[in-house]
Amino acid sequence: MADKTVPTISAQPGGREIIITTVYDAPRNKVWKAYTEPDLIRQWWGPRYLTTNIVKMEVRQGGVWRFVQKAPDGKEYGFHGVFHELARPDRIVQTWEWEGMPGHPHLEIAHFEEKDGRTTVTGIAVFETVEDRDGMMASGMKQGVDEGAERLSELLERMEAEHEHKSTKRSARVKAK
Repeated sequence: MADKTVPTISAQPGGREIIITTVYDAPRNKVWKAYTEPDLIRQWWGPRYLTTNIVKMEVRQGGVWRFVQKAPDGKEYGFHGVFHELARPDRIVQTWEWEGMPGHPHLEIAHFEEKDGRTTVTGIAVFETVEDRDGMMASGMKQGVDEGAERLSELLERMEAEHEHKSTKRSARVKAK
């Protein structure tokens, strides 16, 4: 198993942005896939104690998305937004809003950069006000960000292992012929 993935989170005092940088031991195309395929997103998005249901996800410019997370006690947390740009495999621009505090959306930009088989995802969240940004920082988002990144790393490792297993089986079939 790879080293534990730990994102860096920064927010300048008085600013309206949160910048989250995470490095994954996987090629960019696989990280992009994990960010844009509903079956994969539900496996890693957010803290471990919540399950994520992808209610809607139209991965296209102008497409809407909505996720609902459920806690063991039955409490639900909804999130939704709109995809504004999908520049495969470089960038995703979308809005993001927690339904528990409607009227406070923010813009999220995710940049995907690959170097030597590793992908750095730099997420920039731009809030309407400093107070909204500070509220997000105080909300416990760090747990969700950290656990989501760790879960995504684990998923990427499983995807790579499955790919290697299929390649080995394919090679064995070719040699058998």
